[in-house]
Amino acid sequence: MTTHPSPTAPPPPPPADAGAPGNLAAHLAALAERRGWTDRAAFHQGHQGHRSWTHGEVHELAARTATVLAGHGVRAGDRVLLALPDGITWVTAFLATARLGAVAVLVNPELPAADHAFMTEDAQAVLCVTGPGLEETEGEEGRFAGRPLLGADQLAALAPTAEPAATAHPVDAHTPLYVQYTSGTTGRPKGVVHAHGDPKTYHDLIGRRLLRITEDDVTLSVSKMFFAYGFGNAFVFPLFSGSSAVLVDRRPTPAAVDELVARHRVTLIYSVPSAYAALVSDRGSGHQSCFASVRAAVSAGEGLPEGLGQQVAELLGAPVLEQIGSTEAGHAFCANSLDHNHPGTVGRPVPGFEVELRDRAGARLPDAGQGAEGVEGELWVRGPTVTSGYLNRPEETASSLVGGWLATRDRAVREPDGSYRHLGRADDMEMVGGITVSPLEVEAVLRTHPAVKEVAVAALTDDRGFSRLRAFVVPVEPPRAGLETELIELARARLAAFKAPRSVSFVPSLPRTSTGKLRRHLVRQGAW
Repeated sequence: MTTHPSPTAPPPPPPADAGAPGNLAAHLAALAERRGWTDRAAFHQGHQGHRSWTHGEVHELAARTATVLAGHGVRAGDRVLLALPDGITWVTAFLATARLGAVAVLVNPELPAADHAFMTEDAQAVLCVTGPGLEETEGEEGRFAGRPLLGADQLAALAPTAEPAATAHPVDAHTPLYVQYTSGTTGRPKGVVHAHGDPKTYHDLIGRRLLRITEDDVTLSVSKMFFAYGFGNAFVFPLFSGSSAVLVDRRPTPAAVDELVARHRVTLIYSVPSAYAALVSDRGSGHQSCFASVRAAVSAGEGLPEGLGQQVAELLGAPVLEQIGSTEAGHAFCANSLDHNHPGTVGRPVPGFEVELRDRAGARLPDAGQGAEGVEGELWVRGPTVTSGYLNRPEETASSLVGGWLATRDRAVREPDGSYRHLGRADDMEMVGGITVSPLEVEAVLRTHPAVKEVAVAALTDDRGFSRLRAFVVPVEPPRAGLETELIELARARLAAFKAPRSVSFVPSLPRTSTGKLRRHLVRQGAW
């Protein structure tokens, strides 16, 4: 095991906040007052005048925003759909919904109209708060299923002068707070319900204990707040620690990341492997001075390809901490930390969570000390923030949540030090000639070729009905003659014959979700 040294010694874990969460919005406002954070910066708007808001301003604006939402008919228990880009309006609209005891439904504003309509109807939203370009759809039966709309610009204009600022509706830690939809990498998204007490737990177990976030940290999360990973990084951790986050309304380019990190002296970067790969592309992995303030980077969403983590660490001059989580768990349930970083793994179980490896039938595999190391299985997890179920999906809830344990459908193997090495999704496996093949294994080999920028492998049925592996390759530059043959021969030299792709298709890009995950069900169709 190797670790990449941090440029400075990591700070000690800050003290835990012992207050009971109750209503999240009220709890955070009281916490900022009690800790003296009201005049400290909480959020910096990345590309809109570079304005900053203090913790005090955020909570005051959120209380007035709640008054506006109440004026639009929102009551305790109602669901409010937020189709907003990252920004101060997203933050205050979420806190306002929480303050009213209503439930925020977090969706990507860039989804197709059919997806927005499905989520609006599925959640039975009473109001949709929409970002730029979506306001004009009011009254249509299409994008938001005819529900009342409130545009972000309209909300931002009304909130500062709304009187009186709404008081917090009494709730407990188990009252539903928000619904977040799964990313839809394998089919139709499902709404996952989380409660008022969950965000504090994300911070206590991960932000405070593993990442040691203090009020002096500045966060940049490339992953957005509608995604479970980004929600914790850019919303929860800053508000619970008195620190600040840089909010960007769209995924920043590598050049924009450089500029934002340097401008705001970012200390923590959170991203996904594809964005980290873009960051190191075309400039090597040598340390850049614009990253001098960075003390750690976190990667999640997909496994880091072999070697990429070290390249990113060298570029940033800081350790890269890989972790794994899920929408159902709310945030990470296995993670590397500043004290224990095992590159190539997703780390050890987060304190407070239990992790087991099970076979396809759900039977538990051997524990540590009983031959568990080296045995592959599917990850099952139990912990304090695992959802109680999917919205309107009792059958899927029953199949995925058994006795408090969540079947993640992630495949992994346990390392001797207790870390887990991620082997992909159970649904990612391909069947070729009656033999199961992991596409990740084939992709890892093909990615070693210098002409390959990205690659995805899937089994497609040929004209005769036979299943054949095909590699879809995004080349570094226009493919030269003979490159397909080189790639197939490379695979044959490194892998068993049945694992080598029979053909290669060169494509300009791979199909990914807005959070950067590969949409393998589209790759299997052979066109997107």
